[in-house]
Amino acid sequence: MTDPTMSDPAIPPAGGLFVRDGLVIPWAEITLRASRSGGPGGQNVNKVATKIEARWDIASSAAIDDATRATLLARLASRIDSRGRLRITSQRFRTQGANRKAALERLAALVAGALAPVKPRRPTRPSRNSKERRLEGKKRRAAQIRERRQRPDD
Repeated sequence: MTDPTMSDPAIPPAGGLFVRDGLVIPWAEITLRASRSGGPGGQNVNKVATKIEARWDIASSAAIDDATRATLLARLASRIDSRGRLRITSQRFRTQGANRKAALERLAALVAGALAPVKPRRPTRPSRNSKERRLEGKKRRAAQIRERRQRPDD
């Protein structure tokens, strides 16, 4: 599908899917496919293709540089198929337009989240009180176990 904005006014018209500053995925790189959806809808669910599958080929995308590509492939490895394509489906809504919008929003959010900088972990140390509480608990448990032991009678 070339430009999903042509058929759905819910998606803002632009040159592509806005992910974040400096990254817009061109519509030509996103493949949208509609199929029949499960769930509620009565007889309508058997007739209308409302489920949307959005695919973006990260491995051969011209919209990102090699460093960004490597980051996305590493962080989204569990969601990417063997050909390097990211696949998002939406069948939450009863209309194709709403599912298309939801799938594209999820695609943009997932990519933006994967590209967000990882907050470095600041190592912390246990406080003196927490150390004392831990040791006191260990002493209490050791005393309980010691009390349960059978002592030989004198």
